[in-house]
Amino acid sequence: MEPHRGTTVLVLGILGLVVCQVCGIIAWVMANKDLPKMEAGTMDPEGIGQTKAGKICGIISVILLALIIVFYIIFFIIFGTAAAQGAFDNLPQ
Repeated sequence: MEPHRGTTVLVLGILGLVVCQVCGIIAWVMANKDLPKMEAGTMDPEGIGQTKAGKICGIISVILLALIIVFYIIFFIIFGTAAAQGAFDNLPQ
């Protein structure tokens, strides 16, 4: 039986929330590979709770990353349009 990687998935999920969202993507992918193995009995099912928690943290970090990207796109569209229209020309220097 393969040893579980629940602790690794959980740590990556938490790092995805706190430091770098790429870690959340990795946690999500690892959990998607490990959970079916645990349910099939080929991987140690002891870490299933940690794996599920890491997957949830990974999903949340990916959602936050997507929201940040959408925010920046909207921000640059609004200020890019304002700059192109000359809205900042009359500001005091």
